[in-house]
Amino acid sequence: MSPQNKNVLTVNGGSSSIKYAVYNTQENPERKLFGKIDRIGLGDSVLTVTYAQDNQKNSYPAKVSTIKEAADFLTGWLEKQEEFDLLAGIGHRIVHGMNHTKAELITRSLLDELHQISSYDPDHLPGEIELIETLLQHHPKLPQVACFDTSFHTTLPRVARLLPIPRRFDNAGIMRYGFHGLSYSYIMEELTRMGVAAAVNGRVILAHLGNGASMAAVKDGKSIDTSMGFTPAGGFIMGSRPGDLDPGVAWYIMQKEALTAGQFNDLINHQSGLLGVSETSPDMQDLLKNENTDIRAAEAIDLFCYQVKKWIGSFTAALGGLDVLVFTGGIGENAAAVRNRICEGLKFAGIDIDKVLNEKNAVIISANNSRVAVYVIPTNEELMIAKLTGSVLGL
Repeated sequence: MSPQNKNVLTVNGGSSSIKYAVYNTQENPERKLFGKIDRIGLGDSVLTVTYAQDNQKNSYPAKVSTIKEAADFLTGWLEKQEEFDLLAGIGHRIVHGMNHTKAELITRSLLDELHQISSYDPDHLPGEIELIETLLQHHPKLPQVACFDTSFHTTLPRVARLLPIPRRFDNAGIMRYGFHGLSYSYIMEELTRMGVAAAVNGRVILAHLGNGASMAAVKDGKSIDTSMGFTPAGGFIMGSRPGDLDPGVAWYIMQKEALTAGQFNDLINHQSGLLGVSETSPDMQDLLKNENTDIRAAEAIDLFCYQVKKWIGSFTAALGGLDVLVFTGGIGENAAAVRNRICEGLKFAGIDIDKVLNEKNAVIISANNSRVAVYVIPTNEELMIAKLTGSVLGL
C-alpha cells in the first residue's frame, strides 16, 4: 500500500438510504466529501454529495430500486472521484454485532455469521450485508471493516443482559445487546478530550435522542446498562418505534388484527412511536410546530419527555448517582424545548439547567449550582467509523 493511500470510505446503510463519506486518516481524520443516496425504491432516488474543501454541493438522479442497485450506482460514481484512487479501505456501520467487542476486518466467516443473525434486525442487517457483498464484488482486494454498534455495550454486567424469559432463549443468544455504540464511543472520546474526569472515573448518562433513540449508563468509562435491548425497537418511545411494550399488548394486537410476524414487525418499526401517537409525523420538529393546535402532537411530545425522564431516573439509580448527563442526536442536539421538559423536576437528582444556555444549544447547559454537569455534544458516527477502520487497517 502506498503511503499516500490513507483515504477511508465510511458507509452507513439503512433500509431506504445509504450515507457515505471519504476521510483522509493520515493524522487527524479529515472529511473530504460526504453525501447520501436516499428514497431508494421510491422512484425518485437522488445521490447527493458535498465537497468539504469548498462546500460545493451536487446531486445526481439515481434510478435505483434496491440497496444492491444503489450500491452499484454509488460505487460507479465514487470510482470517478479522485479521492477514490487513494482509498485504503471501507468501514461499515453494522448495527448488530452480537458479542464482538471491537471493529474487525470483514472475512467470509464474519459475513456468514452476519447472515445467520440477519433476522435479529431485518430493518438494518440484510441491507448492510448486501452493501458489503456488492462492494466486495466491485473491489475484491479492497479491505472492508465492520464497526459494530453493539461493541460499546459488551461490558454490560450479566444482570443487565438477562431477559426474564425461559433460559433456553438466553442460551440461543436472545439477550440485551444495546445499540448506538458508535455514537456513544464518539461522545466518550469527546468528554475525555474536553478533560471531563467523570468520563474515566465517574457516572455518566448518554442520551442519544433522534429518530432512533436510546440511553446508556456509563460507569468509569464502561457501559453498565442501556435502554435498547435485543433489537433497536426496545427502550423508550422513538420516531416510529414504541420502545418497551407490554407483551400482552403485542399478543392482543396480533390476534385482533390477524397480523403476520412480518406485518407486526412493520407495525412496531414503522408505524408506532411518535408517528403512531401523533398520527401525523415521526419528526419532533413537526410535532413541536403543531403541539398548540393538535392534541395528538402535544401528547406524543409529552410521552417522549416523560419516558426519557424516567429512564434518566432509572439509570441514576443503577449508577448509584450521577455526575454527567449528555444530550446528543438530532433531537438531543437541537430541540431545546425537549431538553428543558426532560430536565424539569430533576433538581432532586442534581440536574438543573440554565434556560438561556439551553436555548443557545451551548455545549454546557447546566446551571452554576447544578450538581450534575449537563452537556450538549453533536455526535459523529462517521468519524468514529473512519477512526476505527484506520486503526484496524494500521493506517
